[in-house]
Amino acid sequence: MLYGWGVIDRYTRPEMGRIWSEESKYQTWLRVELAVCEAYARRGRIPSDAMARIRGKARVDIGRILAIQERVKHEMIALLTSLEEQLGEDSRFIHIGLTTSDVWDTATALQLRDAVDLLITGQERLQQALGTLALRHKDTLTIGRTHGVHAEPTSFGLKVAVWYAEAGRNVDRLRRARAAIAVGKLSGAVGNFAHVEPELEADVCRELALEVEPASTQIVQRDRHAEFCAMLALAAASLEKIALEVRGLQRTEIQEALEPFGEGQKGSSSMPHKRNPELAERICGLARLIRTNALAAVENVALWHERDISHSSVERVILPDSTIALDYVLHLTTFVVEGLDVDPGRMIENLDLSHGLVYSQRVLLKLTDAGLARQVAYEIVQRNAMRAWKERRPFFELLAADRDVTAKLSADELKSCFDPAFYVRNVDAVFKRLGLTR
Repeated sequence: MLYGWGVIDRYTRPEMGRIWSEESKYQTWLRVELAVCEAYARRGRIPSDAMARIRGKARVDIGRILAIQERVKHEMIALLTSLEEQLGEDSRFIHIGLTTSDVWDTATALQLRDAVDLLITGQERLQQALGTLALRHKDTLTIGRTHGVHAEPTSFGLKVAVWYAEAGRNVDRLRRARAAIAVGKLSGAVGNFAHVEPELEADVCRELALEVEPASTQIVQRDRHAEFCAMLALAAASLEKIALEVRGLQRTEIQEALEPFGEGQKGSSSMPHKRNPELAERICGLARLIRTNALAAVENVALWHERDISHSSVERVILPDSTIALDYVLHLTTFVVEGLDVDPGRMIENLDLSHGLVYSQRVLLKLTDAGLARQVAYEIVQRNAMRAWKERRPFFELLAADRDVTAKLSADELKSCFDPAFYVRNVDAVFKRLGLTR
């Protein structure tokens, strides 16, 4: 039975979904229980013949567990009762000195570790796709925009290289999230090791390749889960950033880069001409969900005394949902990046839309280099720029007719200000910093 609530099946990829299935949950709980039994057997508390029978017979019977759970209303007791039916007298060796959270939190760490490993793989694949796209368009001229308004020419590859660098930081963040969450505890009902020795806890966690929570109450402390969810939220925010740019560039007035659109795909039930950035919009929407879940995780940090149970109901939703949703949007963003329909010709058309005004800073600096005070030069350039906007005339033409400009700059000097290649002459340096080479 797969995970069947929270994030809908539409957004659940099979491998991640299996981690959060009910059967996987109980299999992981049993894995922890058996690891504890093995540690006790090594210490002689469980006879070797009993341990052999436990190994051979203990299994997850999901149908029986759920049937028992319906009656007892307690998941751990449902598992233990099912094991008692299988093991008979040997079941007395299961769950020695443990409380539910010992098993639950340690098993959840294993599930989260497996989940974040999938996320790291997905993030690395995205970074590779971004690197390929950045290199392909390193020399593709486009207009840079600030406040949504034309600023100066830039390289489309540089825009993507910024995403590439951020994707690398998110790989590092997810690795840190893995380290924060891969922690187990077997310290008992209030964390005081009254019924389990610290050495046994360390032994079991080592066997499960987990770190030990150095000081715990009944639970692993939830600042770890909050940090984990915050790292997922940051990774999702970076995906939203990419998707938002695609949405902007796909607007009819811009049309510089469009998300993939398959043969036979439809954009609207009523308007056959529509090609909407619906994948990018979906990425933005799910990023909001992951971000909201991070807030819920922070709310779970403060609990009553050695613990209450208010965090549990929240985590049943946010931990599967956030990992499932991020896994999905990583895959979707990679698909968009790999299939992005980039139009360099349209970028040049758009670069020329503002009558050459995007070269204003270059003219300003040339005039100051020629001896004009900065504010005087600024006023000359701005005066001509506003006129070019208003009259829809070439900025160069107006400057070339302005005696305040020609008194300081020759025709060739002025013309040199309008070379878009000037603005991308140092882009190679950024790519070298990032290690992006063909």
